[in-house]
This record gives sequence, structure tokens and C-alpha cells, in this order.
Amino acid sequence: QVQLVESGGGLVQAGGSLRLSCAASGRTFSSYTMGWFRQDPGKEHEFVASIRWSGGFTAYADSVRGRFTISRDNAKNTVYLQMNSLKPEDTAVYYCASGRGFGLRAAKEYDYWGQGTQVTVSS
Repeated sequence: QVQLVESGGGLVQAGGSLRLSCAASGRTFSSYTMGWFRQDPGKEHEFVASIRWSGGFTAYADSVRGRFTISRDNAKNTVYLQMNSLKPEDTAVYYCASGRGFGLRAAKEYDYWGQGTQVTVSS
């Protein structure tokens, strides 16, 4: 059974940094894309960043490019999202997801999801 477990969320002041982690288990992810999404209450999942497990190809939303960095540790089966220069509008629940395919940006293209971790940025 596939499990994705996020951690690292919290409360931070604007301009600060957080690093989110997503520990993956239950299958071989080498042919998968790992993505980070965020969601405000009542809104749909918003794509943040993705990384191809094999090859490390990355993609970012325009709103976070240059501030966020996605990476992975193959040995630990863990994906990270380093978030710098955080803004109040980055406040959301952040989700890790995995999907079979390349260049996935739509939430519906992802098969497995974590439980989410809250990120709150105060002004």
C-alpha cells in the first residue's frame, strides 16, 4: 500500500523559510513524478512543484519559482520542498502526491496523496 507522509509545516513570519518533507513507501517510485500542491479552504488544489523521481526533472508554478526548491533523496525515498522568502499568500495546507507520468501539473493526474501539512505565514 502506497503511503505518503508529509512533515515540516508550521508558523513562520513573512520572509522566513520552511522545509517540507514527504516520506514515500509501499512501491517503487522510479517511474513516478512526485508533486507538491497546496490548498486553501474551499478552493481546488494548486500545483506548486514537481520532480521526476528518475532523472530529477523539475517544474514549478510561476508563483513560487525562484523561492521554492523541490528535491529528492533516493536513498531515503523522501521528497523535499524548501520554501524561502515566504509570503502570507503562501499560507495553505501543502500536500505531497505521486503520479505515473511526466510533467504532471493537474491534481487529477496524481494517484496517491498524503494527509497534508499546514503552512501559515504571518505578515
